[in-house]
Amino acid sequence: MFSAVQNRKIKIAIVGCGRISKNHFSSIEKHADEMELVAICDVNEQILKEHHLLYKVNVYTRLEEMLAQESIDIVAICTPSGSHSEQAITIAKAGIHVMTEKPMATRWKDALRMVKACDEARVHLFVVKQNRHNATLQLLKRAVEEKRFGRINMVNLNVFWTRPQEYYDQAKWRGTWEHDGGAFMNQASHYVDLIEWLIGPVASVQAMTGTLGREIEVEDTGVLNVRWRNGALGSMSVTMLTYPKNYEGSITILGDKGTVRIGGVAVNDIQDWQFEDERDYDKDVKNANYETTSIYGFGHPLYYKNVIDVLRGKAEPETDGREGLKSLEVIIGAYLSARDGKTINLPLEY
Repeated sequence: MFSAVQNRKIKIAIVGCGRISKNHFSSIEKHADEMELVAICDVNEQILKEHHLLYKVNVYTRLEEMLAQESIDIVAICTPSGSHSEQAITIAKAGIHVMTEKPMATRWKDALRMVKACDEARVHLFVVKQNRHNATLQLLKRAVEEKRFGRINMVNLNVFWTRPQEYYDQAKWRGTWEHDGGAFMNQASHYVDLIEWLIGPVASVQAMTGTLGREIEVEDTGVLNVRWRNGALGSMSVTMLTYPKNYEGSITILGDKGTVRIGGVAVNDIQDWQFEDERDYDKDVKNANYETTSIYGFGHPLYYKNVIDVLRGKAEPETDGREGLKSLEVIIGAYLSARDGKTINLPLEY
């Protein structure tokens, strides 16, 4: 049993003050009645000074020191992907709950170690999948769960975005296998998550990847074929080379009783919604569409709401460590397929 936090605000710290951390700081502010920021950790002392002035909390350059000095209920990890596993294990061993940005790790064995460490320490491991809260995807999830598609035959996902060379040159860790991962692992991770969350367990994958236009270790472009255990077939196309800006983040599902396409730059625009039957919420389709300038969507505060409810003992985690493993397994399978030129059957381990 996890002991619930009662009769006081939940104390949270953030490690890593990169671009995604802004969503976490703003989410904490939106839940100020329930949650309190108590500390920040980053290796960049100038960034720490700026955040200290902004948030008026203690700052640290070493995670271990912060954990030893502060009273913390949960730490949000917003560091480079390759750092997540060791930091999560360190936090868990301190008896503190863990929330990590995607991907939870860049190596399969490291992700398994994270789950094991949190289990042994009897703390929660939350893996952020905020896109699941997008209004468009919530409607789609409902239609799938109600089996409105009948038999799902084909699924297609596209992530046609752009990341210029300057993006990768911002930091040495960007575009590396060790700390970042490529287009599938990093930029398209939330779309890979839809493969399993919406359609179900994956049976096998085939992939080809290429580094076509950027001077980086990892792929900037890739294609993935998917066979689900329920028999459906599908594909995913990803590139960070789109001219001149982010163009499309989409999913299309074709069933024998329904067809849906959600497009826009980040699955924010329901462009086709056709079913053999009718439901009362079909009228909400146009209202679910939204304008966005951010590929991150608006789901972080909603994700935080679930985290708060779990720590209060009122709910179960929406995406815990084991749920996070599902999309990582597909990504690792894709990389193995691309490397070895063969079909990879899942699960990776039995």
